[in-house]
Amino acid sequence: MNAISVGRIVVKIMGREAGKKAVVTQIIDRNFVEITGPEELTGVRRRRVNINHIEPTEHKVDISRGSDDAAVKSAVESESAVSSFMTS
Repeated sequence: MNAISVGRIVVKIMGREAGKKAVVTQIIDRNFVEITGPEELTGVRRRRVNINHIEPTEHKVDISRGSDDAAVKSAVESESAVSSFMTS
């Protein structure tokens, strides 16, 4: 099992959004991934981040690669455990 995979919930540990949670939407290469909060849910906008600046959690949502913010938000809200974890 890869620690960083599409749909994995991560916590940003560096930058202005440190401590906020996000969802991996796409793996760009071995050093970078694309994440989103979505912004209206956690305050993290869609961006490319270095994998050294995020920490994976045990939570994961079922989304496809490159999903838009609406799809990510509905996937997070459909799972109550993940939804409460993301908003805390």
